[in-house]
Amino acid sequence: MIPPGLMISAPASGSGKTTLMLGLLAALRAQGVTVQPFKSGPDYIDPAFHTAASGRASFNLDSWSMDRILLDSLVGNATGADLILGEGSMGLFDGVAIPGASGNGASADIAAMMGWPVVLVLDVSGAAQSVAATALGFKTMRPDVTLAGVVLNRVASPRHETLVRTGMEAVGIKVLGALPRRTEIEMPERHLGLVQAGEQENLPQILAEAAAFVAANVDINALRAAASSTLQSAPPAVRVTPPGNRIALAQDNAFAFVYPHLLEGWRAAGAEILPFSPLADQAPDASADVCWLPGGYPELHAGKLAAAEIFRNGLTTFAQTKHVHGECGGYMALGAGLVDKEGTRHQMAGLLGLETSFAKRKMHLGYRKADLHSAIPGHPARARLRGHEFHYATILAEPDAPLAQVTDSNDTETPETGSVKRFEGGGTVTGTFFHMISEAP
Repeated sequence: MIPPGLMISAPASGSGKTTLMLGLLAALRAQGVTVQPFKSGPDYIDPAFHTAASGRASFNLDSWSMDRILLDSLVGNATGADLILGEGSMGLFDGVAIPGASGNGASADIAAMMGWPVVLVLDVSGAAQSVAATALGFKTMRPDVTLAGVVLNRVASPRHETLVRTGMEAVGIKVLGALPRRTEIEMPERHLGLVQAGEQENLPQILAEAAAFVAANVDINALRAAASSTLQSAPPAVRVTPPGNRIALAQDNAFAFVYPHLLEGWRAAGAEILPFSPLADQAPDASADVCWLPGGYPELHAGKLAAAEIFRNGLTTFAQTKHVHGECGGYMALGAGLVDKEGTRHQMAGLLGLETSFAKRKMHLGYRKADLHSAIPGHPARARLRGHEFHYATILAEPDAPLAQVTDSNDTETPETGSVKRFEGGGTVTGTFFHMISEAP
């Protein structure tokens, strides 16, 4: 059976969703409650924090890039849990103009489809009774989305809390908790969002503090009682075609962005994942069928990657006869060079001619659709993929043959086509700036 669920959302980014989400996961886990976490949207950092807090793998649910069959299948991972908690992205109703597979990418889409009432986190700093007008607007915006109640964040004083609660009572909205101002449990951030979970040396302490903070200031029993779900039983798992039978997967602080549902799908299909660390100067396992370099932060480790000769030589040998694929940061690492934010150029693997620079930042952000000109591991030529792109690299050169025709969510063609290069020994190297989420039907 699928347990009842809630969507933790907010009017905007920076309102305190992640603090509440992690605090709830850790507090409920300490109480012996088994919680299945999900992340609405294409964010690839938050799920690792969810997993650390809950002890269960967290999965992305994205209404733009995933069809309903895949979404329901992923929610099936909650079987055996007591409660589902989904964390929204941006504001509750924020999405793109042109809908995709099952919606426009808004967290409200997932809440409506799954029947999860919304717990709205409100930053009440600088306002009092007026906050109720915001909550009332969110309650009535979409008739198919139910507001379970609100959690007030950054409350200045008991008097401030009383004033805000008075406004909420006047419009009939339940206050499920009130979090006083506190900065010591906020997560450090960098240009793509939170610092990765694997880089947080004091993460257990942060989670313990968040759990105690939320448990002391949120009515967890009332919150659990508000949970609901329209999905009653787990549908069959959607088959994901792995890129190979044995996958050499780069995994370290420079290459950490892989969507959890893909890894789960690869393993479920019988593929063996062989992790290696380029930062530790390790080469991909020569027995693998394919080498996959996911996204991450190669720009923060460019000097170390440039000095990793065993990694580069092993990758070059592998690419002569097999397939190597890189996404975003992995794509940059496959290129000829990367210029860091100080303007220093670092040698990369040189398997592609791509040159990128962070000396002059340029944000690339949004959903992507790709019609493949050439095959990538797990997907044949002419396959149609859906994914997401988020980076600040400036492209100095992208001279190799284009891998795909790529458009954004508004069907506008983008210049970041990806690249493909073939070698005499039969090997192929491909790369994209977008992170693949699913194959379009």
